Amino acid sequence: QETHLKSVCLQYQLYQLLNSHCFCLLKNGMGLIIFFLCAYVPKTEASHCKWAEVLKDLERIKTSKDIDVSLYTANADEDEECQELVMRCFFLETEVIIQECRIKNCSKTQDVWNIWKNGNESFKKNKLTSTKSEKCKECEEYEEKNFTEFVQNFVKVMQRDCK
Repeated sequence: QETHLKSVCLQYQLYQLLNSHCFCLLKNGMGLIIFFLCAYVPKTEASHCKWAEVLKDLERIKTSKDIDVSLYTANADEDEECQELVMRCFFLETEVIIQECRIKNCSKTQDVWNIWKNGNESFKKNKLTSTKSEKCKECEEYEEKNFTEFVQNFVKVMQRDCK
């Protein structure tokens, strides 16, 4: 209850501050410009790549020396129609890395777990449901590559989806 009271007090102080200063600014042209710029900034921030967190974690694990595993690695330049299936393959293969890390007690286990978790959440949130096309391969049809090549291709696919 104490936290709620502090919140109410803070809200009231913010109200008083806005009431006294911001409405005065809106009376002149510069104040209106600042107001519209501030209103626009959150929209541009919200439109950033939905895979930003995954890309950060991929950056953290790419130099890991204690992950030594071969993984089915999709090509970064697969047909646009197959993009979602390719991404799903990469996220499925992170499960293999997680298992490898559990066995070897890797230093980057948490980062790999975050990649898998964020990928699955994004697929659920965006209700991605691609259907299998004749052009698209199953994960197991891709060539097995070492961890470094896997991460490089994974990054390229995520960046391609962000554009």
